[in-house]
Formats: sequence, C-alpha cells, structure tokens
Amino acid sequence: MLKYDFSVKTREGQRLESIVIGGRDREEAERKLRQMYRHCEVLRCDIKGSVQRPGLAHSVDDILSLISR
Repeated sequence: MLKYDFSVKTREGQRLESIVIGGRDREEAERKLRQMYRHCEVLRCDIKGSVQRPGLAHSVDDILSLISR
C-alpha cells in the first residue's frame, strides 16, 4: 500500500499541508481525502513511501527473487 502526502485548500479557504493517506493508488487515496474534506482543492500530491507486506511482489525483480528462493 502506498502513502500519499496531500496539501489541500478547503472550501473555506484554509490551506492544509501534509495530510498522509494510504491507498492502493492515488484515486483511492484521493477518494478517502474527499470523504474527510468535501469540496477541497488538491494543491499537491506526493508519494510518501510504500509499505510492502511480506510475500507481496510489486515488480518483476520482486517476482523473480520470490521464484529463485
């Protein structure tokens, strides 16, 4: 699961920095964000990092290393 770091402007005009939300992709993370902050404007979105569960491959290299074990 990836973590996305959002900066948003609320509908009242307040600017919020560094709201970290986890999701499988940006769409899911943004959907969760909009549940908390309805009608907000996304100013920035960066990928914060990834949490990789053991045994879950994300790339071809990961799959090959799992096969070679």
